Amino acid sequence: MSNYLEFKGKNVDKALENASDALNIPPEKIRHEVLTFGSTGIFGLVGVKKAKIKVFVDEDKTKKNRSNSTDTKPLVTPGPKAPKVDVTVESAEPSKHDEIIIAFGIMALQKIVDGITAGTTVNIVRKREKLLFTVSGGDSGVLIGKRGQTLEAIQYLLEKMINKKSTNRVRVLVDVEGYLEKRKNNLKQMASRMAEKARRIKKPVTIGQMNAHDRRIVHIHLKDQSEVRTQSIGDGYYRKLMIFPKKQGESKRRNTNEKA
Repeated sequence: MSNYLEFKGKNVDKALENASDALNIPPEKIRHEVLTFGSTGIFGLVGVKKAKIKVFVDEDKTKKNRSNSTDTKPLVTPGPKAPKVDVTVESAEPSKHDEIIIAFGIMALQKIVDGITAGTTVNIVRKREKLLFTVSGGDSGVLIGKRGQTLEAIQYLLEKMINKKSTNRVRVLVDVEGYLEKRKNNLKQMASRMAEKARRIKKPVTIGQMNAHDRRIVHIHLKDQSEVRTQSIGDGYYRKLMIFPKKQGESKRRNTNEKA
């Protein structure tokens, strides 16, 4: 009488190899049925699915295999160990769950950037609910991309991957060779110039489509300006930011209300 056992592997060939080792039968002589072919997922990190096969064996062999588990290889092989890196913590000591999330984030980001350029090193600074990953080495220009678009895409993907595993919402930032600070300073300078123009021509001026992070920098930089105000216009992640000159008397009314 025939029965069956199920074996897994990263692909069908690996599943057959595991079955061969467990049953001591050459792979070419194994009668099997493929249940799932498996999937490598995104960068081999998210959405990975093992291949699964059904192996038909004699009943006595099935009983022997199930009773003597020490002769069977594990169906799921352990993943790669997290690289040893220095983690700078600027808040309370991370919990065990936080350490797992941090290790996963470092491995995921390292794998992403290694697929783009060689010779990079990933480190991390943990600040409360924010994780700042820093990348050094490699071709920084390629990692950053035009106007930071490649870096933004990397950050978006990494944040999605981390929050899929985290129980709490985590804000993720990725920096390459200090680019974020340079970008922040450039945005502040541009905001000051555009605010001065709005005051001078007494008409609204528009800054082209910006992501939420960049818009926030401009809003905060100009929020204490007495003669202008800012407003995001449009829908979606990329929205325009407008700087409006305040009407005559608006600043005085605001100051009076604040004093009151």
